[in-house]
Amino acid sequence: MSNYYPDPASTDDPDALLGDDLAGIYDLGNRRGDSRPLGAYVINWRTLDPDDAPMAWRMLRAWVEWFTVRYNIPISTIPTCWWQHGQLVEELSALHTAHTASYDDADTGYGPISWHERLTQALPRLTRAYGGGCTNGHHDLTTRNWDGATDETAWTAWTSQAHAHRDTPPGASPRKETQ
Repeated sequence: MSNYYPDPASTDDPDALLGDDLAGIYDLGNRRGDSRPLGAYVINWRTLDPDDAPMAWRMLRAWVEWFTVRYNIPISTIPTCWWQHGQLVEELSALHTAHTASYDDADTGYGPISWHERLTQALPRLTRAYGGGCTNGHHDLTTRNWDGATDETAWTAWTSQAHAHRDTPPGASPRKETQ
């Protein structure tokens, strides 16, 4: 470990010990600290345990309802059926986590401005993610499906090469021949 990040077991500095404990960072190789001490709860919707789902959805719903009123977000950007649109769920969940961490008491003061910078970047993504298709009631989007969509022979041929050059066909030399 470097001198900038002392081993918590070898320091008498209570602030360093507390900071490391709250962050869950004991060495620079392990940056997987728990975000809950900051009041944030990162949700990986792809791997969310079914037992944790009801609470995660309630927390996100409460925040989305507050957020859309507070920031006057139009229904054409975030419809009332937002929870049925996966991309909106992912964006809103990320914004919720960023907002919670940005306004935590442990924040040094830059969190609120950082939150608004992130929001400015996220608004166009939110608009594109939804596109206003459910303003007159929910309409299911056509879900993309990969079953049988990939030509396995072409895939195998393609992935047998590195394709370092954009126009190199499978099996061809990756170097351009000079004449």
